[in-house]
Amino acid sequence: MDVSFNWLAIALAALSSFVIGGLWYSVLFARPWQRAAGVTDEQLTRGTARVFIGSAILAIVMAISLAAFIGPNGPGFGVFAGFATGATFVAAAFGVNYLFERRSLLLFAINGSYNVVTFTVMGAIIGLMQ
Repeated sequence: MDVSFNWLAIALAALSSFVIGGLWYSVLFARPWQRAAGVTDEQLTRGTARVFIGSAILAIVMAISLAAFIGPNGPGFGVFAGFATGATFVAAAFGVNYLFERRSLLLFAINGSYNVVTFTVMGAIIGLMQ
């Protein structure tokens, strides 16, 4: 099995998760997400470097894994693979965890849909460039 990576595509895909997350958790759903997650404004000001460094590392890991899965199959498959990954792996796994943790449907909808959108965009970027 020969897997090659377009590192620019991986970097852009990882960066896209920050752009989408910035919009998702501020402009679009900041207050509903904070209430549902039980996160205060004060909590959001602490540990920021750790959150962003850790998130960057994990976004790169996600993009590399998605790129290996997509391979040279093009943008159509990239979008499909990204959507399927976000919806059936990530969001579904969140759903199981949230059910056992007795978390709200609203929190699941916000976080799950963020991952569906993010992985779909990441898949499109990788599919177009790889």
